[in-house]
Amino acid sequence: MPKVDVYNMSGEVVGSIDLNDRIFGSEINENVLHLAVVNQLANKRQGTHSTKTVSEVRGGGRKPWRQKGTGRARQGSIRSAQWVKGGIALGPKPRSYRYTLPKKVRRLALISALSSKVKDNEIVVLDDLKFDVIKTKQMVNVLKNLKVDSSALIVLADKDEKVEKSARNLPNVKTSLVNTINVYDILKYDKFIITRDAVSKVEEVYA
Repeated sequence: MPKVDVYNMSGEVVGSIDLNDRIFGSEINENVLHLAVVNQLANKRQGTHSTKTVSEVRGGGRKPWRQKGTGRARQGSIRSAQWVKGGIALGPKPRSYRYTLPKKVRRLALISALSSKVKDNEIVVLDDLKFDVIKTKQMVNVLKNLKVDSSALIVLADKDEKVEKSARNLPNVKTSLVNTINVYDILKYDKFIITRDAVSKVEEVYA
């Protein structure tokens, strides 16, 4: 069972916590992690790309020259695909890239991602994270106290507007709730900062 230190906002160790082995100490399945990341990125795609076919390009209604006798190749329209300003053959059209993975695969991927953070010592458990006012400098100081000098994902148990707004102006910091964490964000950010209450909720939901 993984055991990690618990820090306060001043960066001091105030205790330790035993993490659920089934969630934070599971075997890391890289294939499932890849499937989950590709799926999430595909679902984010807008799919609004579009090209015009021959029938959609303006002009080209008249045959440019007669079929035979000119010595040139036969042509039916100056808007055929081989012409400059012609239509695009087999070009992209608006479509949806969205697809779903099985629930068990998504669950396994999330557990693998959480376990990878513990294995790489990139998880930081906070005793509590509360601010009196909305101030970016407070969040900067907390990260500095925790010696986090790279990107970080902060996971909260419940919505806290003061914490979220204090972090939103920091380019490499993102806040998330237990019910909105995803594999891509966990792997994208270097440090995984989570409150003690959020750990309990994660274990309750995914155990």
